[in-house]
Amino acid sequence: MLDFKRLATLFLLCTLCQTTYSQLGFSHEIGVVAGPVQFRSDYGSRTDRETNFGNSGFGIGLIHYINFSYRADCNCYTTDTYFNDHFKLRNEISFNKTKLEHFGQWVDPSKNTIEANQLRGHTGETNNFDIGTELEFFPLSIRGFQSFSYKLSPFVSLGIHYTSFTPKVKTTYANPDTTEIGNVLNPDNFYSVWAPGSVDASPGSTWSLVSSVGFRYKLTKLSDLMLNMRWQYFFNDYVDGLNHQLEYNKHNDWLLWINVGYIYYLN
Repeated sequence: MLDFKRLATLFLLCTLCQTTYSQLGFSHEIGVVAGPVQFRSDYGSRTDRETNFGNSGFGIGLIHYINFSYRADCNCYTTDTYFNDHFKLRNEISFNKTKLEHFGQWVDPSKNTIEANQLRGHTGETNNFDIGTELEFFPLSIRGFQSFSYKLSPFVSLGIHYTSFTPKVKTTYANPDTTEIGNVLNPDNFYSVWAPGSVDASPGSTWSLVSSVGFRYKLTKLSDLMLNMRWQYFFNDYVDGLNHQLEYNKHNDWLLWINVGYIYYLN
């Protein structure tokens, strides 16, 4: 079950911050983003191209910006400071989903061992609900971009997100030596090399570090297109329902998300 209480608390805190900024007169932007996700998990080999492209999904989100360069209460620019002209605060609620399976040499069709069959039968799915904030830096002047001095405006960002995850796990492999063949989560039906407890589809929550790079394209005075590539590192290794705990498993789950967005200026 999603951790709605914590998510609701975070949402209320974000709303409170937004209200505070609104009282200071800063303007706002809203938008929607969507695009493909590559989920780098413990399924397959992380450096394997087939794994990375095979374990791909989709994400969608709603975004909100606080624009420090323009005041909504007077329809005028704010004091011309470096921060106001080069930074925006981005708040986001998003969801991403990815189906997972094992790829690579260990499940090659030529292999017919018990271990290979266990890996081939094991599949999963990530379902992640995300909320968080990032600070975006624009090297070029935000004022200049808004006044059509140039059409493209690159940016980079860094922030923290809170993720509620609900993974799914199943296997088509059934160990004939067990008495629980009907239980698809029987540990004996998964890869025997993994430590006990490696497969765990329990829902949970975690924080994550988010960094993005992208650019905006000016469409009209009140609208932009955006292309954005995100790297998101979770502070948990069970987001995919699997943590095989082998000595070379040195990283938690993470993802790459390339998304296209449409942004509208409210003020």
